[in-house]
Amino acid sequence: MASRIAQAARGIRFASSASVSTNAWLAERAAIKEHAGPAAETWRKISIYVCIPAILVTSANAYNLWAKHQAHLEHERHEGHEAVKYPYMRIRAKAFPWGDDSLFFNPAVNM
Repeated sequence: MASRIAQAARGIRFASSASVSTNAWLAERAAIKEHAGPAAETWRKISIYVCIPAILVTSANAYNLWAKHQAHLEHERHEGHEAVKYPYMRIRAKAFPWGDDSLFFNPAVNM
């Protein structure tokens, strides 16, 4: 203990000087950095050449499905299908304060 205090007083560092273990640590860090470069480049290429085109294709598919659905709804609106009000639907024991329909009722979509 006294020798460590004496070394500290003289300005000699005890555990942080460049030793074999520090050089091994630096060598390990360099190896990790050397390995990480190609792996990072591989993931960058996967992101650019696989993920972005996949997102674009699925977005186009979702838009086409949405457009077909909108065309179908417009067709049904023009045909004039009446919504059948069956006796077992929308049974109310007590009226809502805002009317017969629920708070989220949309007459263009709901029956």
